[in-house]
Amino acid sequence: MTLCMPLTWDDALMEIGFPWGSTPTVDLRLWRSDAIVLFDWLMSTDLNAVPIKHPAQKQALADLLARLEEVDVIESTEEEIAAAQEEVAKDMGW
Repeated sequence: MTLCMPLTWDDALMEIGFPWGSTPTVDLRLWRSDAIVLFDWLMSTDLNAVPIKHPAQKQALADLLARLEEVDVIESTEEEIAAAQEEVAKDMGW
């Protein structure tokens, strides 16, 4: 498993076009398999049933799903999802 360095404010970008003005953003790189697994889980999960401590957590999950919908993982087949799940789970170590 490859480890990435933590993001800093220097990594943050300003994204223009949100209704409330400029919003700091970060670029986040994921393994394709992680993206497929996360997308599949988010699509099959009732976010109203996910335990949260603050409503922003549910919104952040919805935002993540929206971003994942913008990349090619949205068209993953059942076989690709199963392979991604196996890839992600094989070296968990816990």
